[in-house]
Parts: sequence; C-alpha cells; structure tokens
Amino acid sequence: VQLQAFGGGQVQAGGSLRLSCTASGTIFRINSMGWYRQAPGERRELIARITSGGSINAADWAKGRFTIPRDNAKNTVYLEMTSLKPEDTNVYYCNADIVRSGAYVGSSYWGQGTEVTVSS
Repeated sequence: VQLQAFGGGQVQAGGSLRLSCTASGTIFRINSMGWYRQAPGERRELIARITSGGSINAADWAKGRFTIPRDNAKNTVYLEMTSLKPEDTNVYYCNADIVRSGAYVGSSYWGQGTEVTVSS
C-alpha cells in the first residue's frame, strides 16, 4: 500500500492550488484521509481530515480557505487551497488510515511530501 501526492508548486499570494493524493495497493477499505503540513524544524500540523462518510475535521485556520474533497471510487483525497498566503509555504503531506486486504484493523500511511511555495 502506498500514497502518492501530487500538485505542489509555486503560486503567487492570493492564488489557488489543488493537491491530490491517491492510495494504491491491496486495499480492503480506507477509513479517514487527511492532509498535514510541516515547516522545517516545526511539528507536523493537521490541516483537515475526512472520513469515508464525508465527515470533516479541519483546523480553524484552514476553514474558509482550504477544502478537502474525497473521491472514494478513486481512493483519492484532494486539498483545494484558495487565497494562499506566503505563510502557507510548507511541505504538505497526505495521510490515510487503510485496512489492507486480509487485515482486521487499519494502519496509518503517509505520502511523500509535496512542496508548496507562495510568493508575495
């Protein structure tokens, strides 16, 4: 099982960017999926998570600017970012709680980080 994240890059302040993260492998079920970000020397912080049923838990600072749609059929979660600010410059990571085929409980998987740079 692996997660692959795509969509990072450079954008000007006020712009938008969409990240995607797709899970692949011998998957029985994906429970929650989410996005985090981490600056050098800082703790990885939650942006938002979404359950398979669509319930969302998001950081207060992300509400109103970031949304986290999910396509269960494609095993994919997105992070749609708008009104980006220079302080949003970070490495963004996706995470998923995945039950592998033949397993009874889920395990946490991380995608590779994708860099987002917001210029002023």
